[in-house]
Amino acid sequence: MRRLFVVLTLALACVGLPPRAAQAGGGPLGIDHRVAFDNSGIWARSNQKFLMGATVVSVIGGSVVLGDQDKLGDTFWRSLDSLALSAAVAQGGKWIFQRERPSQTANPDEFFKGIHNQSFPSGEVAAVSGAVTPFVIEYGRDHPAVYALELLPLYDSIARVKVRGHWQSDVLVGWAIGTGAGAWAAHRQSPLIIGWLPHGFTVGFVHHFKP
Repeated sequence: MRRLFVVLTLALACVGLPPRAAQAGGGPLGIDHRVAFDNSGIWARSNQKFLMGATVVSVIGGSVVLGDQDKLGDTFWRSLDSLALSAAVAQGGKWIFQRERPSQTANPDEFFKGIHNQSFPSGEVAAVSGAVTPFVIEYGRDHPAVYALELLPLYDSIARVKVRGHWQSDVLVGWAIGTGAGAWAAHRQSPLIIGWLPHGFTVGFVHHFKP
């Protein structure tokens, strides 16, 4: 929880949210406000889409290729569980809260405005955070460099706010959803999704073709 608090606070700092701005903001956490629109360079929407696509492909690919025969493969499957749960919970929240995005309104308190309004929470940040959390939990203590994976949801959080796709609270709640789902997946007795699939997925392509 301390790690989560640190990275979320850093995310807020990186999108230019000093304490005074937080007090003057709106939304459920009292911190939401529009920032200067920036869809260029590293913050371009195309880069955000690439990150999301690469995350999904990497997690699914690693799961299928490695199977559940070793620690790394097992962690990939837990990451897949977490990613799927994070995306589902976030989408459910979008349907329930029906919040307008900052690209649609300057008022961060516009909730329950119709099913087509899906700002709260951020599904992309939830998914990316959910994907990396099992790896951080499994390997972070012995290999501290793995904590650098948290830079991915941090980047996505900042980028989504900069292109006015989400409010600050959207990305923070999305990050919390992903982290919670990742912790759940990491501490299960065994990965969930792999239990629903044929035994071949448990073995994985790498082990199938070993001499």
